[in-house]
Amino acid sequence: MNIRRYSLTLFALFAPILSLPAHTALTDATATSVNDFDDGEINEFEEGDELGDFYSGEELVSIATGTSTPLNKAPAVASVITRKQIEAMGATHLDEVLERVPGIHVSPSKLSRLDSVFSIRGLQTGVNPQVLVLLNGVEFKYVFNGGLPDSFRMPISNIKRIEVIRGPGSAVYGADAYSGVINIITNTASDNKTGDVGIRTGSFDSQDVWFRKGYEKDDFSVSFAFENQTSDGDSGRVINSDQQSAFDGLFGTSASLAPGPLNTNYDVTNIHLDFGYGNWKLENWYWQQDSGGLGPGVAQALDNVGYQNTNLFRTKLGFQDQVTSNWNLKAGMSYQKTEIDASFVLFPAGATLPIGSDGNAFSGIPVGPVTFTDGYIGNPGSTDQTFKAEIAGIYSGINDHQIRAATGWTRQEIETREHKNFGPGVIDGTVSVIDGTLTDVTGTEDIYLTDQDRTNYYLSLQDEWQLNNDWSLTAGVRWDHFSDFGNSSNPRIALVWETSHNLTSKLLYGTAFRAPAFNEQYLINNPSALGNPDLTPEEIETVELAFDYRPTFDTSVQLSFFYYEATDLIDTVVVPGTSSKQTENNRDQEGHGAEIEFGWKISDHLKLYANYAYQHSEDSTTGADIPDAPQHSTYLDLQYTVTPQLSTSLQHYWVGSRPRASGDTREEIDDYHWVNMKLKYILENNKLQLALIAKNLLNTNASEPSSGSIPDDFPLESRSIWGQVSYRF
Repeated sequence: MNIRRYSLTLFALFAPILSLPAHTALTDATATSVNDFDDGEINEFEEGDELGDFYSGEELVSIATGTSTPLNKAPAVASVITRKQIEAMGATHLDEVLERVPGIHVSPSKLSRLDSVFSIRGLQTGVNPQVLVLLNGVEFKYVFNGGLPDSFRMPISNIKRIEVIRGPGSAVYGADAYSGVINIITNTASDNKTGDVGIRTGSFDSQDVWFRKGYEKDDFSVSFAFENQTSDGDSGRVINSDQQSAFDGLFGTSASLAPGPLNTNYDVTNIHLDFGYGNWKLENWYWQQDSGGLGPGVAQALDNVGYQNTNLFRTKLGFQDQVTSNWNLKAGMSYQKTEIDASFVLFPAGATLPIGSDGNAFSGIPVGPVTFTDGYIGNPGSTDQTFKAEIAGIYSGINDHQIRAATGWTRQEIETREHKNFGPGVIDGTVSVIDGTLTDVTGTEDIYLTDQDRTNYYLSLQDEWQLNNDWSLTAGVRWDHFSDFGNSSNPRIALVWETSHNLTSKLLYGTAFRAPAFNEQYLINNPSALGNPDLTPEEIETVELAFDYRPTFDTSVQLSFFYYEATDLIDTVVVPGTSSKQTENNRDQEGHGAEIEFGWKISDHLKLYANYAYQHSEDSTTGADIPDAPQHSTYLDLQYTVTPQLSTSLQHYWVGSRPRASGDTREEIDDYHWVNMKLKYILENNKLQLALIAKNLLNTNASEPSSGSIPDDFPLESRSIWGQVSYRF
């Protein structure tokens, strides 16, 4: 199918209806605001408006266009999760919140570390490069692989709201806004003016402490938030065999640590310090993972010695002003630095492996078996820096038009370092026993990646045109230039029709691209895959049809249908005539599906939210199902206020139909049901709160797909119970 032709046909079918008489919708209900844009600092319902807070009824959302627009009229399939919703569900980190969004499933990575993978509509890889995750409108990717920082876990005590687009967003956000965009919006000084301090403790020796406070006077404001989360991880998440188990069978060794638990300990610190003065704002963010566990091990062999350290710091200076009656201007500069230091025992002490002449295991014809008495050890590290400058203006001087123009510049740099006891420049397979002595290959041709840099600049233009009271048309395009692979242009068009006073219909078309990451382009001396500097960007075209129906003030229904074609997907393939693998643009994918959401305020005390998502994605050439991504999923959130002091909530989600990869002969992975619960009690002074939280309340024995190296799949956490005390002052 030619998706562009199909999309234009749909728009042509809608076009004649533009001549129909308009109904009497209020024009101010469809007008967008230019007061805030890009970073998500937008207006919302008053704190006491429970219906708006629960259903996001007329909330404004900025993620779709860069300008504030009522959610049900936004030219995208978008979702908003508010602070009250997050608090009510008892979530403690970002992954749990995102399960609420239809079409998104969070699963552990099959590649390494069990890093969170945000699967959107069947599009996913092991490191999330196709999902653009923003903090206050600015991405914080790890430039080595284009995804989130390794072992990333986001605490939520200082999150104000989360906005999500399912579908392409490159027309506004550029590279990597491919399958979706997630914008995490933090509390302002005003939000934190009422301070909050709390502690939460639970199963697996887990603790969480936080403190936040804001101050405002005249034009000056300051906000501070601190949170630390630690856990030993669930030692019951045992796998019976791993990659080393297979090698033990080949070489007659007994080095594997399996059966043994996945190493899921974490120690995460999250700090925000923001200042405001007049039209200026300075945001500072520090995030740290200290000695994080490596899950199944980087090479899919259990590692109870290795660890992951990550330190991320970002500062952002922003300016915004209504410079004239028709022009609103916003500019910003940001700097981000990420330090990665890791110690990997890729294969455990006593492992015997076939080593090639390049010193790597399984890289070619082996010179001989080598026994690693202290393990096959690598200590890779990197320092990456991102410099960014952007300026955007909104012009409203033409009747019924709101025009947004923006330009920006980004520079990414990465410096690498590495110590190891294997590989080129270290061993060559002729020595049969190797101990734990590490060789520093930093700055040599024997490192895993040489220092790299990249520059990107862009221009974008968008027009939001109110055709009449009932119809609006949003059209835009963004052009990006990258210093290492060239240009990419991405248009989008959205037709929104207020079909009746309680029904909005949307027809959407857009394209997006995903830039090759440094590891995909330039990785060297790695037996699992080599980089390819000739890669081109992944591309996608998507068409969507969406409806938002509000039959009463207490009920809402959102329904969306989508179809996409993704081309030039990057994957690893065997280099002809060798046993080595290299990254290539070698796969196309197409998918379709539907998502439905239902909200109902049953009474003043009882609220219900539910959704169902279906997707079917397949390889465009072979027709094989795309593995691991759930084809069916449901979510239910039930909130009940017993008394003004006592409330409870129950969340249930079901994950179903996750196909295996082609050629994987294991039995189909079982579907599973998951239930979480929170019980909250507020004392008479309305300042002290007590809460009891249960995760996996029914103690479901659930698993997520693993690679074939770990046949049993990845078991999820067993039931955990948490107690929480917080005080607002």
